[in-house]
Amino acid sequence: MEVLAFLLPFVLLGGAVLFISFSGGPSVAGEAFLMGGQRRGFRYGILLVYPLLGVVVPALILMNSGEAAGGKGSLEGQELTSQQAQGKILFRQQCASCHNLDAVNARGVTGPDLDEIGAVSKNRVVAAIANGGTGQDRMPKGLLEADEAEAVGAYLQKVASR
Repeated sequence: MEVLAFLLPFVLLGGAVLFISFSGGPSVAGEAFLMGGQRRGFRYGILLVYPLLGVVVPALILMNSGEAAGGKGSLEGQELTSQQAQGKILFRQQCASCHNLDAVNARGVTGPDLDEIGAVSKNRVVAAIANGGTGQDRMPKGLLEADEAEAVGAYLQKVASR
């Protein structure tokens, strides 16, 4: 439906160009529209085209933008175990300000994008939390307790890079 809404203005514009071309140029086409009964048809046509292009097309695009910026991530409603659910909450509280993760629509900028770092295992996440990332002193060591780190690791193992 949104493809049709996107193409419609171009089809209408193309039709107008063809009409002008085949009627003998812009001045002859203008006279044809302004003469006799065709003038009323033109007025009604314009009254139909402007709302269609100005309201309906943007509305269709906005209605179909669920995964666009500001939308919910495709994994937002994923079924989680209780440990993973706790990890999701902890990730939002402690990690989302630094790391990017599409599953919770997190857009952190200082830490690595967890959807692009390759395979994410629970042990890798727990080690990174305990050691402060990869050892470059960009992440504080021990941000979470052991069981909290395990929960975040379980959650990231399920949703990162998906």
